[in-house]
Formats: sequence, structure tokens, C-alpha cells
Amino acid sequence: MTQLDRTANVLGALAATVTDQATAAMLAAADLPATGSSSALATLSAIAEFLDAPTVDQVRRVMGLTPSGAVRLIDRLESEGLVVRGPGTDGRTRAITLTDRGAAAAAALARARRQVLTTMLDGLAPDELDTLGELLGRMMGNAVRAKTGGAWICRLCDLTACERADGRCPAATAALAHYGVRAADAGIAPAPGPDQP
Repeated sequence: MTQLDRTANVLGALAATVTDQATAAMLAAADLPATGSSSALATLSAIAEFLDAPTVDQVRRVMGLTPSGAVRLIDRLESEGLVVRGPGTDGRTRAITLTDRGAAAAAALARARRQVLTTMLDGLAPDELDTLGELLGRMMGNAVRAKTGGAWICRLCDLTACERADGRCPAATAALAHYGVRAADAGIAPAPGPDQP
């Protein structure tokens, strides 16, 4: 077994562990049923973080769902009292917004995700965190270059923590370098806010 094989295997095991723990913690914190999906979590997070009253089609594109899958997801979130449909901006579409319960669930799941992720970093010294951050940023660049469709990479991101406004988001930086366009235009990450480049 090569060093690359061993490292890739450890990375895969860690990725599965982090995903399992974060999903379980987010479902519990957001008070969603155990049958809740990662798409439901990501949708709540995306609406709270960067999707401003999206249409079902916008949710579909961000989550990498089929049209019927997106409708079923929004129907489920609406039946659980997490989102509501209202008038869209063009008179033809319906806008999806978080209810108070949905906003509280989105905030709770963000806190739970952050807790799981920071727990994984316990015991690392500041210089090790810097090195790991640099390596993860490079790996994110690889992920952006390999991405050929599906859900946005940043659908669960804490956009403040990635320092996107300061131009330090590895996904946005890699998308600009690889595609020559902003991450939002490449379907990688949300568009920056009005005060961001």
C-alpha cells in the first residue's frame, strides 16, 4: 500500500465520520425527524445564509435535485412548518422563505455543525491548524476542478467563517482560477453580497 493509498483511505474514513456525526447533530439540533435528509438541512442553511426567497428551481439547482425531488423537499419542509411559499418577484413563481421555526432550526443546525467540526480539530496547535487549513484549501481547489454538476459545494458553509468577503474562500478562489468566473456563475457557491467582490 502506498502513502497516497493510506492517506486517501484515512481521509475517506474521516469524511464519512464527520458527515455522519454532523448530520446526526444537525438533525437533532434542528429538531427534525431522524428521517430528515441532508438535503433538507442544506436547504434550510442555504435559505438562511444566501438564498433570498428562492424559487423551487433555485433550490433545485443549489441542492442538485431533480425538479420533482425539489418540489417534494419543499413540500416536506412546508408541512413541517419550516418554510412557507409566498408570491415570487415575477408574478409567476412562488418564493420560499423560512418561518420563525425554520430560521431557528437553521441557526441551531449551523451551531451543531460548527461544534462537530471544531471538535474534530481539538488538540491541534495553531501552526497545525494553519497547515491543515492550507492543505484543505488546496484540496477544495481539487474538488472544484473535478466538479461536473450536482449540488453546490457551499450549500452548508458558514460564509463568514470562510472569509469569503476577504477573498479567502477556497471554493470561490478555485472557481475563479479554474472557470474564469465567480463561483456562483460556475454553480459552486453563492454569489457574494452587495458589499463583497
